[in-house]
Amino acid sequence: MHDVIIIGAGFSGLEAARQLSARHDVLVLEARSRAGGRVLTHRFANGDETDLGGQWVGPGQDRLYGLIAEMGFAAWPLFNEGEHVVRSGERLKRYKGTIPALALPVLLDLNNALSRFEKMAAELDPAAPWSHPKAETWDRMTVADFLRRNAVTHGAREMFTIGIGAVFCAEPHELSLLHALFYARSGGSLDALLSVTGGAQQDRVHGGMGGLASALAASLGDCVRYGEPVQEIGWDRDGVSVTTSRQSWRAKRVVLALPPSQALGIRFDPALPSNRDALWRRMPAGACIKCVAQYDRPFWRERGLSGQAVGGDLAVRVTFDNTEKGKDAGLLLGFIEGEEARRWSQVSPETRRDAVLDAFAGFFGPEARSPIDYADKDWTSDPWTRGCYASILGPGVWTTLGKGLRDPIGPIHVAGTETATYGFGYIEGALEAGARAADEVAKALGR
Repeated sequence: MHDVIIIGAGFSGLEAARQLSARHDVLVLEARSRAGGRVLTHRFANGDETDLGGQWVGPGQDRLYGLIAEMGFAAWPLFNEGEHVVRSGERLKRYKGTIPALALPVLLDLNNALSRFEKMAAELDPAAPWSHPKAETWDRMTVADFLRRNAVTHGAREMFTIGIGAVFCAEPHELSLLHALFYARSGGSLDALLSVTGGAQQDRVHGGMGGLASALAASLGDCVRYGEPVQEIGWDRDGVSVTTSRQSWRAKRVVLALPPSQALGIRFDPALPSNRDALWRRMPAGACIKCVAQYDRPFWRERGLSGQAVGGDLAVRVTFDNTEKGKDAGLLLGFIEGEEARRWSQVSPETRRDAVLDAFAGFFGPEARSPIDYADKDWTSDPWTRGCYASILGPGVWTTLGKGLRDPIGPIHVAGTETATYGFGYIEGALEAGARAADEVAKALGR
């Protein structure tokens, strides 16, 4: 019998294993053939690599910076020089900073809405967002309701909506206002989540986040088993049984390090408490397709552009310069999010590629239609994730069911970025949750 079985070899499960493995007999079961979960490093034909999953680290994410250093990796800043581009219809305007160059009435309106949102978010306790005096009121509202009350101009609502899509991979009407405020508070602020220098997109990792996850898994030795999707978990006074597609295992404790929607694919005996089942069913993943085009050089830099763009009505509405430090080839990164991701997930990869390159050309000119290579990752179609970046909570979920989000279920503990108080939805949150679950297990085992 193992001391603990950890289900999921993403960063949260691997961190839990790292915290426990020195003193306990640990087994990690992973459905995929690789470690990393929602991070994925892709290799282009010329040997260059890029992250098609989570990739950034920024100020305040101390656990992740510490792990990067401990594993012998290094961080470096995302390219953030030159001017950004905002597209409105067929018009392009250049700007600097986080907020796009907009007409003065629109800019004032957007600033008012953002300031109001940030003020409300700053009032929340991220460990207990339901405890705020206005929690029930805010939880009954959607972000769309907030925009109708706090933004007058179409342009301000449009830019705020694009920002919401970039952070949540969801539409404003899908999100509880309380959840959006909590998420921003959990990451520091909405401005921090949207910013590059000084924000959540500040730094990259040499070797990729996928490489970091692989190194972390390798450091644990042979306790990580791949191709072992868990089908059933049963527990009684004597311990826990975990059945995969290959065999059964016994342990004293289990850590679930999975997105809630994926945990629902496991059969539990006894059945999950009704409130936990109801909570997980109300935590679907956001919808995201991450797209990267590779060019012989980062041609946009020759025009004084940063590679960052926002706006428009094409498939991609947010872009970054994802060029690897020390490489000649240039990389443009774009996201398809929310309803657009669900729509473009249904077309052929070739059709989607053409639409992405059309969007890049809409921002940076016709040269963007001729990459030397291209890759994308439709996370909505990934069988072990079904979406990214993280779960979204609709109206009423936090205040009716959210209090039990982090509670163990008998000998079953829960991790994953969706249970974090700081960095919910980020790798930082995954590490925090993994460490918390490991601490719970260690205390329960009495060692």
